[in-house]
Amino acid sequence: MRDKRIIKIIKFNMLYGDILNFNKFYFIGIGGVSNSSLAKLLLGLGKTVGGCDADCNEYAQELISLGVKITCGSVTDEVKNYEVVIYSDAVSKNDAALYYANKYAKKIFSRGEFLSMVCSLYGTVIAVAGCHGKTTCTAMLSHILSFAKKKFTAHIGGKDLPFKNYYCSGRDYFVTEACEYKRNFLYLQPDISVVLNGDGDHLECYGNESTLKECYKSFLNRAKQSYSLYGDVKGDSSVTFGFDDRANYYADEITVSKGKYAFCVYKNAQKLGVVRLSVCGKHNVLNALAAIAVADGLNLPFNLIKSGIESFCGIERRFELLGSFNGVKCIADYAHHPKEINAALKTAKLICDADVYVVFQPHTYSRTKNLFKDFIQELKNIKNLLVYKTYAAREYYDDYGSGYTLSKAVENAEYGESEGQILKFISKANDGDLILFLGAGDIYYIAKRLIKKYS
Repeated sequence: MRDKRIIKIIKFNMLYGDILNFNKFYFIGIGGVSNSSLAKLLLGLGKTVGGCDADCNEYAQELISLGVKITCGSVTDEVKNYEVVIYSDAVSKNDAALYYANKYAKKIFSRGEFLSMVCSLYGTVIAVAGCHGKTTCTAMLSHILSFAKKKFTAHIGGKDLPFKNYYCSGRDYFVTEACEYKRNFLYLQPDISVVLNGDGDHLECYGNESTLKECYKSFLNRAKQSYSLYGDVKGDSSVTFGFDDRANYYADEITVSKGKYAFCVYKNAQKLGVVRLSVCGKHNVLNALAAIAVADGLNLPFNLIKSGIESFCGIERRFELLGSFNGVKCIADYAHHPKEINAALKTAKLICDADVYVVFQPHTYSRTKNLFKDFIQELKNIKNLLVYKTYAAREYYDDYGSGYTLSKAVENAEYGESEGQILKFISKANDGDLILFLGAGDIYYIAKRLIKKYS
């Protein structure tokens, strides 16, 4: 029996026809990276796009430069001039723009629902899910399809260096991230599904990891072909990838130089060739293997797969070199899950022989509370650590999941609530040290401001 989410979309199409027959679309939370990408997609189809956001960030500013009318800060009833309204799940049910959308009886969809409708435009849909690595793997696949000269569209949850968060050369393939928050990925029925890992996150939505993993399995089984990490979540007929030589695709003969890995790719014990990554971190070997497996399943030549992977030079906020603070190298990483912190620290130690100073900003109170012990486990061995105040995102204050509470549970950790306190902390770093800014909140922009001012 089809999921009731899919039934809702089918009923809409029966009543109104193709969602994209409409011409005017309004995004609540248009500055979000995924909403921004979908807005660009609609612009490319010749649609009129508008929206609102609490903050006119760089994504919103880019859309404004493309002619999109955006209301920043205070919300008006501008939504009345549009036909379809798409909202981010970070938007409160009491949001003013959502109130007006209901008042004027607009056709209202969550981003997950709308993304499912968008997928119907494309020949082959490839959806990438997992607690971490989605953006990198999606971008890697985009680079491979580009080198293979395929007509594709990429909906990327971050800023790839050449493609940014949206790229379109045609409609034969659609590569998109499948977000697990509030089960959004279960709106999708892709041709090809990928689960990079089934690590616990968004447990406030699922209750426990077992339920989360069952949802990942359901996502895999929705597709004609599925790929998953060996020894983790597996669909009924998944092709596997990993470091274990029992996986269908695995990496062997792994070497590392200055944090960048090279490895030999094997398919069912048959050697395909060597790949040399242009980005740091062993975790990216798994992201690359997933992309390689999917591309090989599409019967693309390995030399083009190799060229595409090696051309990938990174995503903004994924171990991104920001510059220097008083001569000390500064790197930012989106790490907001304990395993992502672990990966970032391991990579930092590969490229720095001196001290690593870490500024970590927890992202949401619920995640911090649900994974509290795991965060302590990863943070407790950091010699120089400042925990910055929690980025609340969509949530209200919860002392049990606050950055302050976390800092008190980690021996020798400092706590900060202002840029001045961050400045004082990182000023302790000396030549040869490394400063690492971790988190998915506004810590990235704080770091950029400090570097710009004191570089």
